[in-house]
Amino acid sequence: MVGLMGREASSRRGLRLLVAPTLLILAGILVAYGMLTGCSQGGAPSTQNAGKKKPVVLTTFTVIQDMAQQVAGDHLDVQSITKPGAEIHDYEPTPDDITRAEGADLVLDNGLGLERWFERFIADSHAKRVELSKGVEPMEIAEGEYQGNANPHAWMSPKNGQIYVDNIVKAFSELDPDHADEYKSNGEAYKARIQKVADELEEGLSKLPEGSRTLVTCEGAFSYLCRDAKLNEVYLWPVNAENEGTPQQVASVIEKVRSAGVPTVFCESTVNPKAMQQVAEATGTNLSTDADHMLYVDSLSDADGPVPSYLELLRHDARVIVEGLSRGRS
Repeated sequence: MVGLMGREASSRRGLRLLVAPTLLILAGILVAYGMLTGCSQGGAPSTQNAGKKKPVVLTTFTVIQDMAQQVAGDHLDVQSITKPGAEIHDYEPTPDDITRAEGADLVLDNGLGLERWFERFIADSHAKRVELSKGVEPMEIAEGEYQGNANPHAWMSPKNGQIYVDNIVKAFSELDPDHADEYKSNGEAYKARIQKVADELEEGLSKLPEGSRTLVTCEGAFSYLCRDAKLNEVYLWPVNAENEGTPQQVASVIEKVRSAGVPTVFCESTVNPKAMQQVAEATGTNLSTDADHMLYVDSLSDADGPVPSYLELLRHDARVIVEGLSRGRS
């Protein structure tokens, strides 16, 4: 028995003597492999699988986020401060919005006084700021508390939309020069698609008879489009503000609608249609406030809605306007 136990102990000591050198050899191989794979080109850590962080581009609302995304492709992280359906003029930034601005590499805003909250929002951000309306021929607001200021809704003209794209391409090329050629290519292709929509819009609006070329909306957000399409513009208020749908505004529009024989009046997705409903009831004109027949300006819809992109917004509004102004009174 003692002899057997002795032989077992001896075997275990022999096994340990064999295993120990083997483990040391394996450890050496692993260390050497780690040194080889952990260093590359001059000893710098390999980033092949680490993934390069995309520069962050923060936009003020969903319309220009979509425009910017078409140019950016997969190279930039393009975000919008506001969500679909949000009213942009007097938006109140959240603490999270301010944090995002501080971490952004580039901030794109519309300019022309659209984002009245923007200066306070951007105060603590070191990101470069680019106004996309730069180069647009502004139209003045004709009345109200902002009379004499530029009408900020320049993107509603496809011609101006192409100016926005040029400004986006320039900003992205300066932010990320390695992909400048791709941004330029994406921008040119996107402008061609915008121009196609512009041609469709012009063709549709050109079919309206002379007596049915008055566009009546809640907000005066279609001035640039009306200038391009040679439409007459009537609105309840010139730009979203505190004084919206006052009795004086309603009475004035009722008189103009009756005088021009307007068959259909419209309201935008981000405003209360109550005042325009008064106009429609008083004049016998058509007014539809469902998602498929309201107009979109300051915000895109959700992905499954009627206007998930800038191009779809332009197409939708053109269709709704043409159909509305082509019909008879209710």
